[in-house]
Amino acid sequence: MTNKTINPLISIQDLAKVYGKKENTFKALRGVTLDINKGDSLAIIGKSGSGKSTLMHILACLDRPSSGTFLFEGQNINRFKNRELDTLRNERFGFVFQQFFMNANDSVVDNVALPLKISGVGLRERRRHALEMLKEVDLVDKAKNRARDLSGGQKQRVCIARALITKPDVIFADEPTGNLDSVTGGQVEKMLLDLNKKKDITLIIVTHDDDLAKKCKRQIYIKDGQIQKGGK
Repeated sequence: MTNKTINPLISIQDLAKVYGKKENTFKALRGVTLDINKGDSLAIIGKSGSGKSTLMHILACLDRPSSGTFLFEGQNINRFKNRELDTLRNERFGFVFQQFFMNANDSVVDNVALPLKISGVGLRERRRHALEMLKEVDLVDKAKNRARDLSGGQKQRVCIARALITKPDVIFADEPTGNLDSVTGGQVEKMLLDLNKKKDITLIIVTHDDDLAKKCKRQIYIKDGQIQKGGK
């Protein structure tokens, strides 16, 4: 029997990111090579300024590398136009950030439905899907509330619902429990890890929390823009 080769969902080779020019040059990433398979849960760990958030932003197509190869499902992302990157992010990726990035004066259901609005889905259809996602995070009773009136834990669950609404292949979570107390943070951690296990959504978490990192299948440590071999 021939073994079937599994191609990585994301593959980066010798990736670098440089900011500034001449004497003001700062090398945020220095030759990072990494493969991420479908269904992985990966923790990217490092101190402030290590390059971990820069790496996540490039993996999430929120920024472009200065050099190196970046493949998503075998496609060279470096060749994508900005509009193609926008479509990829909106349709294939979900985002959960420490700062929530919600429209405070909009309703919860409208915040969740935002990715579908960007995609041009009609009002009735996107709100129906948003309510389905709010059921997933047990917040249907808050659908008509303004986002500003929610607790931190409720806001993060809304962000998870918003991340799920396009049925993404990958969820990127940047310090998802950083603004939460330990109990609420534990609930959010469990929710994200359950999505990885039960729905086979690839989960990429940026964190400085070793306990959260250990709950992921894989961990990489970033220091001075490079992956450290064998730990920190």
